[in-house]
Amino acid sequence: MARIKITLPDTFGFSCLIPIRIGDINYGNHVGNDAVLSIIHEARMQFFKSIGTTELDFLGTSLIMADVGIEFKKEMHYGQIVKAYVAIADISKIGFDLVYKLAVENEEGNFTTALAKTGMICFDYKTKKITSVPQHILGIH
Repeated sequence: MARIKITLPDTFGFSCLIPIRIGDINYGNHVGNDAVLSIIHEARMQFFKSIGTTELDFLGTSLIMADVGIEFKKEMHYGQIVKAYVAIADISKIGFDLVYKLAVENEEGNFTTALAKTGMICFDYKTKKITSVPQHILGIH
């Protein structure tokens, strides 16, 4: 079976810290797969805030998620602080990918716990139609 393989950029221009909450923990006593999606959503919101935009007001348009892929690398646990890295990749006429690297540090070192990608499409919620990528996205990293 083919596995998802996320390609990361050489550098990330943004990172933020996100604590693991008790509600993120599943019956296996580690962060559940649904919580990883929630963590990358939080990282995306913080990334957009850092560049003065949001999903609903993204450089004159809006965004809608078209797809998501996650590679799970290592468990995360309650009380850990995740360092979430975010970068824009693969810009097209109507959208782009956001790529994420989640990492935690413990007594043994710094570990990548998950890699992810979300495909974001420019979208006009009033007309319910896809729009073009704003030109000034090229200056954002």
